[in-house]
Amino acid sequence: MRPPCSLPSRLIPLLSALGLLLGAWWTPLTHAADASAYATQGQCAGYPRVALTAPKGWCVGLVADARDGLLMPRRLLEVAPGRFWITDMGSWDLHRGRLLELNTAGQAGDKGRVRVLAKGLDRPHGLAKGPDGRIYIGEAGTIWRTPLAHIEREDVLRDLPSDGAHPLKELVFGRRGRFFLNMGSATDACRDGQQQQALPCPEAASPRPRAAVYEVHLGGPDFKLQVFRPFSLGLRNSLGLALTQDKTNGNERLWQAENSVDYSDDRLPAEELNELRRGTHHGWPYCVSSEAGRSLAARGYEKRAQCDKPDHQVPFAAWPAHVAPLQLLAVPPVPAGQAEQPWSDRLLAVWHGYRSQGHRIVAWRLGPDGRPTGERENIVSGWMAMPGLRPQGNPAGITLDSQGRLWVVEDRNRTVLVVAPDSAPVAQ
Repeated sequence: MRPPCSLPSRLIPLLSALGLLLGAWWTPLTHAADASAYATQGQCAGYPRVALTAPKGWCVGLVADARDGLLMPRRLLEVAPGRFWITDMGSWDLHRGRLLELNTAGQAGDKGRVRVLAKGLDRPHGLAKGPDGRIYIGEAGTIWRTPLAHIEREDVLRDLPSDGAHPLKELVFGRRGRFFLNMGSATDACRDGQQQQALPCPEAASPRPRAAVYEVHLGGPDFKLQVFRPFSLGLRNSLGLALTQDKTNGNERLWQAENSVDYSDDRLPAEELNELRRGTHHGWPYCVSSEAGRSLAARGYEKRAQCDKPDHQVPFAAWPAHVAPLQLLAVPPVPAGQAEQPWSDRLLAVWHGYRSQGHRIVAWRLGPDGRPTGERENIVSGWMAMPGLRPQGNPAGITLDSQGRLWVVEDRNRTVLVVAPDSAPVAQ
């Protein structure tokens, strides 16, 4: 399989480099006039406090919102204390996205807190720091990287599929210059224009299949592309990817949060947490999961799919239908002698869905083998809409800062929130 083109920086089109990136360097945002959808009372870490449920002893503060020019933020990453980079899609239209920098000093709406680092991006989503110290950005059709000090775009992968239902790219770095990349399906359930569902599904069985997670190896003196190949198949849309460590042998485990096929049913099909291994097939579009995690033939494949065969990998866990997991984050244990935080040594999942089980951030403790264990814990919840108090939550991305606090972006609500120690609890 021929890998996508990997361009040295000298071949990046001049117009793109100058018009989209260098010309946008440190461009101040025009502030939106929208007032915050959240009512606030009191303070949380120096920011206006919002009425959301956090772990005991913690609170949620509103750091930035539409008044700062946020349009559709999807990921954030602390690049220096008090400085965050944000991928903002802008909308689902092509080339409306931006790479932003947020200075967390001040309050929402203060001028100069959010600046544009790059604009004209195509539905940017993924955001990660590589082992080479550069920041990697996932646009719909391209993965590129840049130094922190100034925007100097270098494409790592290009000509990735950017059409269809699931064009967004998520990436997570493992060891030795390897990262894993989402290549979402073009369709919901492999229906063609005549609503027919082929077996095998053409997009999942092509030489460069979609509905897959790929592994990418970078190396050599310039940390260039060495390997690009499918790792696991049958995965409709893998916007949640995370690596945990098996402390018993030092190996990594790769986890995927599956956004399953869209049924109108309230309880089917289940979303999934999958452990990925090289060559595993996880069912899409032929098989889905019940609430109990049992494999079922997907609608349209009832008489053709063989979901009980050994080559079909059942999920590690079944999650409620329609919770729409948009990110996974593996948090290591705190060093000896430091206080544990509510998310220490846990796997966190961002549930974006609008139905009752969604719009929350949840977690599971990690066992010594690196697998989630025990009961689900709510990290941020109570996000149902209450007029005059808060909108319905739509968390899209999370990260930890250098102090161990949890930061959240909401895409439709256009906010940045922080979950921080509560020094002044509000009376209930």
